[in-house]
Amino acid sequence: MSELLSQQEIDLLMHSGGERVPEHIQENDPIPFDFRLPNRISKNQLRTIRNIHENFAESLSSFLVTKLQTIVNIKVTTVDQIYYSEYILSVPNPACLYTFHIKGTDIKGILELNSDLAFTLVDRLLGGNGLGTKQTKIITPIEQKVLSVIIDRVSLDLKKTWQIIDQMDFVFEKFEPDIDFVQLTSTNESVLLISFELTFGDKTYLMNLCFATFAFDPILEKMSSKKMSSIRPSKRQGTSAQEIITRQLYQTQMPIKVELGHSEITMEDLLNLNVGDVIILKNKIHEEHAVKINDKIFFYGRQGSVNNHKAVKITRNLFPSNII
Repeated sequence: MSELLSQQEIDLLMHSGGERVPEHIQENDPIPFDFRLPNRISKNQLRTIRNIHENFAESLSSFLVTKLQTIVNIKVTTVDQIYYSEYILSVPNPACLYTFHIKGTDIKGILELNSDLAFTLVDRLLGGNGLGTKQTKIITPIEQKVLSVIIDRVSLDLKKTWQIIDQMDFVFEKFEPDIDFVQLTSTNESVLLISFELTFGDKTYLMNLCFATFAFDPILEKMSSKKMSSIRPSKRQGTSAQEIITRQLYQTQMPIKVELGHSEITMEDLLNLNVGDVIILKNKIHEEHAVKINDKIFFYGRQGSVNNHKAVKITRNLFPSNII
């Protein structure tokens, strides 16, 4: 027969998040807390940060697909707070590290590219297939220059995806092959680590973004003061997404062509054409003319003139219920 829980045990389970609480632990007993690593960022804020960097991953992957002419998938694997000392131990030596800061703030960070990922990017940017090997793991100055195209794009995409919180400029400072020479924060301070997984065909590589959290409070306040589901740039406040898209569509210029008629001639006749020659069209004068948008017929009309300008009057709409 299964063990029946008392009401007190059920209450303890509810308070403990579903884990069975030992009998010797009472409801008012203190809960262990690590004061060395306070959770500066709440779970809701971590979820928002994850969403921001999922948008960043999507934007960067689109750029890499175009730039490298191959399928690239990027996804966020983890968003976590850890000790900076733990992050240091996870970084290989030599490494491919780019330090950066957010302009106008004290926030600093590191972009870490897996060495194999860096070599693959360099190889593909130079026209290779990304399958080449290199005996040494050191990134040379020439390779750093080639990678600067990717780093500049990372800076731009980070700025674009973080603008839902605030206008922030990510300024990359320098390349560093050794984590011991990067003074991001003290080893016993917490850092925000966002890990990405990049897939090229059947190969997978890692990329990390590491932020020092000691100066993150102003950003966290902005996250807490706004509803992330409805946040927009200031110039879009009070406007729905559908209204923005519709307004942009209304302002889009579309090329329109009117086909007055058509005919067929031989190559010999084409070569013998001279100024003043007349080509007889197959269309009759009373027939309607095809009005094309992007080389597709949407309307039919008749020619005329308005204020001494040639014009076409629409007589038939082939898509009366559709929006062009």
